[in-house]
Amino acid sequence: MTARIFKPAKSAMQSGMARTKEWVLEYEGAVPRQIDPLMGWTTSFDTRTQVRLEFATKEEAIAYAEREGIPYRLDEPKPRELIRKSYADNFKFGRIGAWTH
Repeated sequence: MTARIFKPAKSAMQSGMARTKEWVLEYEGAVPRQIDPLMGWTTSFDTRTQVRLEFATKEEAIAYAEREGIPYRLDEPKPRELIRKSYADNFKFGRIGAWTH
């Protein structure tokens, strides 16, 4: 069973960067999930998918996986692109787009 080492993305629900600084090791599912016929819930017999280990650095996560003999896949985070915006641009003379208020 392969593990995935990655840095979680920022939540779309908030503007903060909480819980995005640490690296995470999660196992990928070996068997597909099934729908329970009685309740309709999604179930799986693979309990390793419930394990989520957090590490301060990428090197710690890789060292743990190699020490325990866990095959892993490393997903590097994409660099964050900042878009410079100015509040004054909403009111400039040559503004492109319709003015609504």
